[in-house]
Amino acid sequence: MKKLTQIFIAGALALTATSCVKVNFEDPIANTGTGANADDPNTTRILKGSYERSITLTGGTYTIQGYVYFQQGATLTIPAGTILKSDISQKGALIIERGAKIEANGTASNPIVFTSGKAAGSRLRGDWGGVILLGNAPTNRPLSPAPLIEGGVDRRYGGTTANDNSGTMRYVRIEFAGIAAEPGSEINGLTLGGVGSGTTLEYIQVSYGNDDAYEFFGGTVNAKNLVSYATSDDDYDFDFGFSGKIQFAVAHRRPEIGDTDAGNGVESDNDGSGTAALPYTRPQLSNFTWIGSNGAPNTQANENFGNRWRRATRFSVRNSIIMGWPKAGFSMESAATGAAFNTDTSEFKNNLVHALLDPYKVDAAAGGVITAAQVKTKAEANGGITYANAADIMLTAPFNVDAPNYLPMTGSPALTGASFTGADAFFTAVAYRGAFGTTNWLTGWASFTPQTNVY
Repeated sequence: MKKLTQIFIAGALALTATSCVKVNFEDPIANTGTGANADDPNTTRILKGSYERSITLTGGTYTIQGYVYFQQGATLTIPAGTILKSDISQKGALIIERGAKIEANGTASNPIVFTSGKAAGSRLRGDWGGVILLGNAPTNRPLSPAPLIEGGVDRRYGGTTANDNSGTMRYVRIEFAGIAAEPGSEINGLTLGGVGSGTTLEYIQVSYGNDDAYEFFGGTVNAKNLVSYATSDDDYDFDFGFSGKIQFAVAHRRPEIGDTDAGNGVESDNDGSGTAALPYTRPQLSNFTWIGSNGAPNTQANENFGNRWRRATRFSVRNSIIMGWPKAGFSMESAATGAAFNTDTSEFKNNLVHALLDPYKVDAAAGGVITAAQVKTKAEANGGITYANAADIMLTAPFNVDAPNYLPMTGSPALTGASFTGADAFFTAVAYRGAFGTTNWLTGWASFTPQTNVY
């Protein structure tokens, strides 16, 4: 085909391209809604099928119908304020494949929202799939064939390009996502497979997810200002050699929400069998605030640990707060996990820790290497403080599930005590521990009441 140079409205999408088009949907797709034309923000547009070229959305509302793929070389650009709802009958998911990009740049006053297609008051966890980014960064899985991402998507991820760039997601909310193709193979709110450090992830909130909020399958991607709220399973899940860095992040449970699996603020494995496959899973985390239900009525029995480090994983956790978790704050499983902590290959420094049962816990295998009492001693020798009462950490309203305030009160031990000695330059050096100091970076774009939001 000859070069396409004009702006072309197909299926009421505003498209610009310089190559041939191969999009698997009938053309054109009818507009719906009250808009007078395709560019009217009151018009609903439909994304479906597989895209081989770049597409720039024009604002307003779009419907994601079924699994939507952007293939190698294609970029999906989403402007601030765009609402992307899932089709109700054909549950949607957005998949950015290896070599493709997403450029989703919201603002604090005008975020981008991925959400359920149902009306306010009727939305449910698992109303749609979620967002999947796949890149060419290293994992500890074989290169040939590269692993398939879970969730029934049938796309591969991972490679050898540590600084691979899958685009940008900034000021984005993902709500009511999470569907399972089969047990143990789910689409999470935001799934990241082999995503590289050239990718930008900032100011993202995943809420009311039916599985994990964020799951990182290998990769080197870094992130700042993340929120996991009211998810069913784990808030942050790390696997298959993930080695990225995350700073300023929240995990907040709702007591009445859970699933059949144990829900943790962090769940991390080197791989499912606990092998020594390289690179090791070793997330570097600083300024997290992990909030459990703190014994609230109707707390689900499967609400578990603030941090669950298992199956030969490694980690760095600094300057963070763990509070209100019913079973344990900081937990290690497997001899290899315990050994890495015992030899300072893993680190847990300058953290404030509270749990209703055990602030520090090790399983029988890890306990053969280091005991829970020794973990506590080591944590406190490295600037940590252990609390019998969550209130002593003095956050403003951390357990208010509909209108939380995570900021430290005057005199809170969280306002001081952070240390970044030896930390990577990615981390912003601040005085406070936890995700917040005196400024609430959630203002304007985050929402803790997505069930009643009218889109």
